[in-house]
Amino acid sequence: MTSDLQFRPTDPQFLLNPYPWMAKMRQEAPAFYDPEQQAWMVFRYSDVKRALSEWKTFSSILPKPPEQKDFTQGLPFSDPPKHQSLRAIVQKVFTPRRIEALAPRITELTHELLGQMKQHEQVDLIQAFSSPLPIVVIAEILGVPLDEQKGFKHWSDGILASDLTAIQNMADYFRQLLKKRESHPGQDLISDLIAAYEEGEKLTGQEVLDFCILLLTAGNETTTNLYSNTIWCLHEYPDENQRLRNDLSLLPGAIEEVLRYYSPVTYLNRYTQVETQIGDQTIPAGQVVHPWLASANRDEHQFENADRFIIDRNPNEHVAFGNGIHFCLGAPLSRLEAKIGLKALLEEFPKLRVDSKESLKPIPTLRVHGLESLSVLL
Repeated sequence: MTSDLQFRPTDPQFLLNPYPWMAKMRQEAPAFYDPEQQAWMVFRYSDVKRALSEWKTFSSILPKPPEQKDFTQGLPFSDPPKHQSLRAIVQKVFTPRRIEALAPRITELTHELLGQMKQHEQVDLIQAFSSPLPIVVIAEILGVPLDEQKGFKHWSDGILASDLTAIQNMADYFRQLLKKRESHPGQDLISDLIAAYEEGEKLTGQEVLDFCILLLTAGNETTTNLYSNTIWCLHEYPDENQRLRNDLSLLPGAIEEVLRYYSPVTYLNRYTQVETQIGDQTIPAGQVVHPWLASANRDEHQFENADRFIIDRNPNEHVAFGNGIHFCLGAPLSRLEAKIGLKALLEEFPKLRVDSKESLKPIPTLRVHGLESLSVLL
């Protein structure tokens, strides 16, 4: 077996390009038990979709309560009927209209960052643009004052790295903010979540806290990586880059193709409630299952030329935002931010290109696919 076809989850080169290994797994071991992670990995598109949609077999409820007491069984860790009632309450306030209404403010923030970038010939795109924009947008949705947003990026990264101190600090901050909003409501999402209810059922303080943490971490990581992964893809495919720059009306389709080609979230967690069969493997009840979104999105049986980046790919039924009842609530916000931010970035800097002298450094975790930094020449 060649080196790039071995599972090396801490090797930067593997993290940059795990796709040859995924292709081998889809072919030879589509359902595979990894003793180190004590989890079953599922790789094919049809099996991943099934694991994400059949919640009676593949539950989202954590089998053991987390050691970190600042998390409970919130929206991502619930099954029906609890999941439906939680989601219904959240959807009452996190509406498409509310998201669309953010467009002018996202545009304003985008141009502020681009204005700062114009003072330089070269920047780290992630520090200068990809990271600050989604963090500020989410902080403003939640009603966090500008001078209190400094810790957000650190906390968000801390959750990915299972840094208990970062998680605790974030939870403590949001608890204080919840107390303030309970006595002095504002025009923000936290105030509306506190007030919202569905058929007499309200969110508990802990459930509001869980949703704040979810929105901050999921919204930040997904959109940050979507920005930088787009520029990374365009760097790797100069012909597609030129096509897009010649016709920016292709941008919405290009964003969907980035989500498929370099899925920001690599895999999710599910837990078997009953014994089940995937391929020729029998998976017992009580097992951890990792449906690999990134592998499903490169499945050659689902996508023609699956390993090519094609900006106007159609159809493109990727699973980058999940599938089934847990389909990402923040997907419309992420797409809106990407359309506004990337269009402005490409218009403002028609000659923007990746600095080929700088080597690419991946985010050092397998859970998400993206870069720690991306040096670009403006």
